[in-house]
Amino acid sequence: MFRVFGLMLGLTLVLVLAGGTLFGQQGAILFLVLSAVMNFGMYWFSDRMVLRMYRAKIVERSQAPELYDRVDRLRRRAGLPAPVVAISPQPQPNAFATGRDPQHAVVCFTQGILRTLPPRELDGVIAHELAHIKHRHMLVGTVAATMAGAIAMIASIARWGFIFGGGRDDGDNPLGMLVMAIVAPLAAVIIQMAISRRNEFQADRTGGEITGDPMGLAGALKRLESSARRIPMDVNPAGASLAIVNPFTGRRRGLRSLFTTHPPTEERVAALRAQATARK
Repeated sequence: MFRVFGLMLGLTLVLVLAGGTLFGQQGAILFLVLSAVMNFGMYWFSDRMVLRMYRAKIVERSQAPELYDRVDRLRRRAGLPAPVVAISPQPQPNAFATGRDPQHAVVCFTQGILRTLPPRELDGVIAHELAHIKHRHMLVGTVAATMAGAIAMIASIARWGFIFGGGRDDGDNPLGMLVMAIVAPLAAVIIQMAISRRNEFQADRTGGEITGDPMGLAGALKRLESSARRIPMDVNPAGASLAIVNPFTGRRRGLRSLFTTHPPTEERVAALRAQATARK
């Protein structure tokens, strides 16, 4: 929870600074109120925001009985309450978990992953997402994703303000606008990257422990990354860090690859292989 409140405080400071930079004292007050509303919304409705990013819908057991059975079997091994299951129509194979705590968790799978993965590898992915729930990664990651989206919006406002001369009556602050337009979104990406990379390694390891088959997850990761290079994903970039593999893998070019929110798949597979070897 400390990381969650730290992110919320960071968002508040960024919004207040942005409001003051762009619109003076009144702007700072307005953005302070906006940050309070956003922080409340992120805590209570973050799962809905993320599901909307992926155009995902919650499904009942009668609509996906086999998937529900797999999730139920593995969540019992993990000692977790039953999560809600959602399905996204995205053709790219991928999955993520969201929600504010294990009692309000959602695991989401794309249509692509349900069509692509064999049972052993699908179990590995389910266990990975349950591990995120077990370690309470979901709220931190979701808040970071929402924070990144908000900062992207601020950066857009700042860029237009910089182009058209700003909105302050007491003199423009072009340097401040430039910082908000360039540095703030970069900082948001770095925050997401740091959180997501550490969490993915931890979820991989715990997922391997839940199934007792780390190489099942390793095979899934390789297959998913290969698919992500060929099949595009139509989703808000702010939500990319929540997915099990980077949905924009096929778009990475040059310096952009330095700021991916996911650790390299080969490093994750190597860690899972070492885990499997240690189990023998």
